[in-house]
Amino acid sequence: MQPARLAVDIGGTFTDLALEAGGRRTTAKVLTTQGAPERGVMEGFRGIIAAAGVAPADIELIIHGTTLATNSIIERKGARTALITTEGFRDVIAMGNESRYDQYDLNIVLPEPLVPRHLRLPVGERLDNIGAVLRPLDEAAVHALIPLLKQERVESIAIGLLHAFVNPVHERRIQAILHDALPEVPVSLSSEVSPEMREWERFSTTVANAYVQPMMARYLRRLEADLHEAGATAPLFLMMSGGGLTTIDTACRFPIRLVESGPAGGAIFSAHIARECGLDSVLSFDMGGTTAKICLIDDFKPQTARTFEVARVGRFRKGSGLPLRIPVIEMVEIGAGGGSLAHVDTMGRIAVGPESAGADPGPACYGRGGIHPAVTDANLSLGRYDPERFAGGVMQLDVAAARDALAADVGTTLALTAELAALGVVEMVDENMANAARVHAIESGKTYAGRTLIAFGGGGPVHACRVAEKIGIDRVLVPLGAGVGSAIGFLRAPVGYEVVRSLYQRFSSFDVAAVNELLEEMGRQAEAAVAQGSFGAAVVQTRTAYMRYVGQGHEIPVPLPNDVLGAADVALIRARYDTEYARFFDRPVPGSDVEIMSYAVVVSTVTDDVEPVPRPENMATTDATPVATRPVRDTTTGEVTPWAMHDRAALPPWARISGPAIVAEDETSTLIGPGWSATVNDLGYIEMVRTG
Repeated sequence: MQPARLAVDIGGTFTDLALEAGGRRTTAKVLTTQGAPERGVMEGFRGIIAAAGVAPADIELIIHGTTLATNSIIERKGARTALITTEGFRDVIAMGNESRYDQYDLNIVLPEPLVPRHLRLPVGERLDNIGAVLRPLDEAAVHALIPLLKQERVESIAIGLLHAFVNPVHERRIQAILHDALPEVPVSLSSEVSPEMREWERFSTTVANAYVQPMMARYLRRLEADLHEAGATAPLFLMMSGGGLTTIDTACRFPIRLVESGPAGGAIFSAHIARECGLDSVLSFDMGGTTAKICLIDDFKPQTARTFEVARVGRFRKGSGLPLRIPVIEMVEIGAGGGSLAHVDTMGRIAVGPESAGADPGPACYGRGGIHPAVTDANLSLGRYDPERFAGGVMQLDVAAARDALAADVGTTLALTAELAALGVVEMVDENMANAARVHAIESGKTYAGRTLIAFGGGGPVHACRVAEKIGIDRVLVPLGAGVGSAIGFLRAPVGYEVVRSLYQRFSSFDVAAVNELLEEMGRQAEAAVAQGSFGAAVVQTRTAYMRYVGQGHEIPVPLPNDVLGAADVALIRARYDTEYARFFDRPVPGSDVEIMSYAVVVSTVTDDVEPVPRPENMATTDATPVATRPVRDTTTGEVTPWAMHDRAALPPWARISGPAIVAEDETSTLIGPGWSATVNDLGYIEMVRTG
C-alpha cells in the first residue's frame, strides 16, 4: 500500500478529516467532543482508515489544526499564569496603548488581562534600547518570588522585560533560576515568543502563550500517545497561523502560533484551488459550524499580517481584543456559522451570533438537547438540507424541533411563522457575512470586481450565491471536498517557520553590516526549526522588512533581496517602499526619511508546482438530470417553489445545472440560486455564474 497522509481539523462543532493514499482521497466529518477533543479525533481516525482501506502503519504523516488555544483564551480556561516584568511596568498589559475602540462610549468595556494584578510581579533590572545593561538583574528579588509562586499555585510563567527583544540575558537568567526551583512549571520568554519592540503587544503575546501552554501541551501529547497506541507511528505536525507546518515539540513550546491554524488551512486550500483553475484574484469564503472566515487571495497567495486580536469584547471591533504579535494569514472571522444562535435583540431585530450552539448540545434539530434556533435550523426549515443526509448521514435532523425553536425564540416575538422567521435568520446571517467582506476589502484597499468566490466549509456552499450577490461577485467555485476544505488545505501546506526581530534603522543612516548579521542569524534560526520536520526537502527563504515614514504609527511590509545586502540595495529597498506605499495610499511622500522597525525571515519547504488545468474551448455541456425535487423557500422572494435535487457524486464533467437547484454531497450542499447557472468542470468543481 502506498504511504498515506492524514489531516485533522478540530472546529467548534465538527472535526474534519481528510486522508490521501494512492491518488485517492477519503474524507469524514464527526462531531467535536467538547472537553476531550482527542476522543472525537480518534473516532474519526478509526472511521476514515476503515473507509479508505488503509492500516494505521501505512500513514506516513499526520497534520493537525485546532482552535483549542483560541477557545481557551476566549473562555478564560487557561492555566493560572504569573508575569515577571521590569520594575515599574507591571501594568503594561492592563494599560495597553490607551486607545479606545469606541471613542464615544463612556462605559467602554476593555478586555481583562489574562494575568491578575497580584500575579504581575516586578523585579529590579534595566536594559537600554540597544541592549546594554543599565541596572543588573536583582537575582535576590527573583528568588524571593518563588515562595509566592508556590503559594499561589502558579501553573505557568511569562517573563517580559523591557528591551529584552534586543538582549535576552536577563530573561534567560530568570528562567534558569525558576527552572531550578520550579522545574515542572513551564516558562515563556518574550525574547523567544515575540522578540519585537512595543511592550504591550510583546507582553500580551507572551502571557497568552504561557496561558495556553500547559493545556495545549497536555492535549497534544495525549493525542500523540492515542495515535501511537492505535498503531499510527507517523510524526504529528501542527498547522500554524501563518500557513506553515511545525513539529509537535515546537507547537508545545509556542502554542500561541496555533490560534488560527484551522482558518489558515482553509486559506491554503483556496490558494491551491485558485492555482489549479488559473484564478489570480479570488475571495476565500469558509463557513463552518461556529464561524465564517473571509480571506483575499491575489496571485495565488493569501494576505498575511503580523498582528492578530483574540477574545474581542466589542463585536467585530478592532482594538477590543487582546493583541498578539504572531505571523498570521490575514482574514476577517465572524461568529456566523451553522451553529450560530438566532434571537431577537432589545430593538426588536433578528440577530445571529456570535454565540454558538457548538456540537453539544448543538442546534435544536440535532436532537441533543438544544432548544435555541441556530442557522442550521433555519436552513433546514427552508428546505435547504436533506434531513436524512446531513453530515454524511451520521445524524438525522429533526425538522419539527427546528421549527419549534424558531417559532419560540424568533417567530412569537415578531409575529412570524417559523418559516418566515427562518427566512429572516438566513437573510441576516448572509448580510452579516457580506458586510464583513465589504469592510475587509475596504481595509485592504481592494475591491471585489472580477473576483471569484471560492466557497467551502459545511455552510459555505449553502450561502455562497447570496453572499456573492450582496458583494457584487458574479462567479462562485465550489471545489471537491468543500465540506472539509481546511483539512485538505493542511495537506497542501509546507513545513515552515517565521522568525521576526526588531532592529531600528533609518535609510539616512542605514547600517548594512548590522542588518546582514541579523538576517543571517534569523535565517539560521528558521532553518533549524524547519530542519526538524523537512526530512531533507529543499527549502526556500524569503525576507521582509516592516517600514514606515518617520513619525507614522504603522508599518507596511516590503520584500527584501534574499542575498547579502550591499550598498546598492539600500536604494532598491527604498524604491520598493515608495511603490508599496503608493499602492496603499495613492502616492509616496517625497523628502521624508523612512525607518525600518522589524525584519521577518520565513523558511519553508518547496511545495510541488501546480499547473493550471487547461480550460477546453467550446466544451459541449449536457443538462444534468435531477434525482428528485423538494420545496424550498427562496430568501429573496419568500416564495416556496420546487428546487431540483442533484447528487454531486453522480454528476459527470461538463454537466450543466440551471438554478434554482441543490447539489447534495456527504459533507455539505451547494445551493444554486435563482438567476444562477452551474457547470461541473474537468476537476469536478462546481462553477456557478450569475445570469440574472
